Formats: sequence, structure tokens, C-alpha cells
Amino acid sequence: MSSLSNRYAHQLLDARATPRLIVPLSSDACLSLEDAYDIAHSISSARIAQGETIIGRRIGFIDRKLDSEHDVDVASRTLIWAPLFDATVRAVGRYHGIQSLAGALQPRLEASVVFRLGRTPASDAGLDALADCIEWVAPGLEIVICPYPDWKFMAVDAIAAFGLHGALLIGEPHPLPLASRRNLALMLSHASVSLSCGGWLRAAGYGSNVMGSPVHALLHLHQQLQAQPRSAPLLAGEIIATGAWAAAIPVEAGQTWATAFSALNLAGMSITLA
Repeated sequence: MSSLSNRYAHQLLDARATPRLIVPLSSDACLSLEDAYDIAHSISSARIAQGETIIGRRIGFIDRKLDSEHDVDVASRTLIWAPLFDATVRAVGRYHGIQSLAGALQPRLEASVVFRLGRTPASDAGLDALADCIEWVAPGLEIVICPYPDWKFMAVDAIAAFGLHGALLIGEPHPLPLASRRNLALMLSHASVSLSCGGWLRAAGYGSNVMGSPVHALLHLHQQLQAQPRSAPLLAGEIIATGAWAAAIPVEAGQTWATAFSALNLAGMSITLA
């Protein structure tokens, strides 16, 4: 569907640049998940042609409890992913960050953890072998955006629309000693995160919400990419946003948000939205 995917890609790129809301693509076309990834591939090609660089992936819609917050179809309960570009990813480290919401359509905020791959995993890598490839883990705050009115969409719409990614802010990385990497999946499954605004708790969630553990989500992504011929496999150096631990919260300029982790040796982070 190359001509149709290019048309939808330009429509979504224009909606992001304008910015403006559009009707879901699924409302006037019968799109498969493969079609949606074709549209996403066309968008990626256009962004690369404009000078952007892919530096990783982001995982979305990985928790069925969180899916119920949106009008998302059953197919989205399998893992979906989108590329991360250098233009929308920023390292905040241990410092307080400031993030502009200019142009962000219906922005919401998600708390997660981010991995960096120090090695390229083997195509048949299992959970332990994949964990051995994780160089560090860091807290992440992701601005998710939606070009569809009232956040009503199907899974194919989310995949095509940049995976709903707006911006990713990465906190202080925690390097992982080789001896601890194979325990990471279990550690993250037992950990929790709180998301507060102005000192008030607004959301909380567990690492187990992410397919049992963010490392499990990474394994599902790795396996899914192997089955998608047009998708590049995971590579050393990639940044992986592993998915929300709690439901995304609507946000607006002027707010200050902070995260705190428990049962995990990981510093929280804070940002002010402008």
C-alpha cells in the first residue's frame, strides 16, 4: 500500500507540524497492523530525509489495565512500538528539566524506565541473554500526544501516529554490573513508581504492569522485530523506552512533575512543563 501509506504519512506529519487534530485513519480505511507499520516506516523515511536520526525505540500499550483507559481495540493488547528520534529525546540526568509543550496535541505524561543496549542481542536471544545486553537503566518521563480527538483511536491509528510519542526525558543512568543483569527482570517486577505534581500524588504503578517486567517487554519487542522484515533488529547503542508503569496523566504548561521509585536503586527525576 505504498501510495496510500505515503498519503497517510504526510497527513500525520502535517497534523504534527501544524498542529491540528484529525479523524482516526481507521475511520475511513480498513487498516491492518502491517499497514500501520508501513505508514510508520514512511514517516521514518521522511524524518530521516529531513536530517533526524533514529536512536532507539519506544514500547506502548503493553498493559491491558492501562489499555482500558482508552478506546483501543483488542489487537493493541499485543506490544506495539515506534522509533525514537534524536530530535525528541533529551538527557536530563540528575538535574531538574524543563520541557516545552508547544505544539503538543492533548499531552499526557507517563513514567517508565529506559534501557541502553551495550551489545547487539543475538536473533534467538532469550530473557537472560537479552538482559546481559542492557548496559544501564534510567528513569524516564515521556510526553505522549494524540492527534485524534478525545484520545479515541484503534491500535493501527496509534502505531501510525508516531506511536503517540511526543518527547522522552531521561534521568540519571544507573550502570548495571554484569552479575546483576540477570536479576533485573525480577527486581523491576517488584519495584514501583509514584508520579506527583506540585507535591500531590497523581499516579502510581508497578514494574509488573509492563508485561510482568520491562525486561519481558524488551524480549517481546526483540521477538516481534524478528518477525517484521522491514524493521531493523535491536542494535548496540539503542535507547529503549520500555513502557508506562501507570496510566498516562493529562498535563499542561506551568506544572512541575516528579517521580520516585521504591524497591529499586534508581533516582527519581523532576521536570517543569512550559
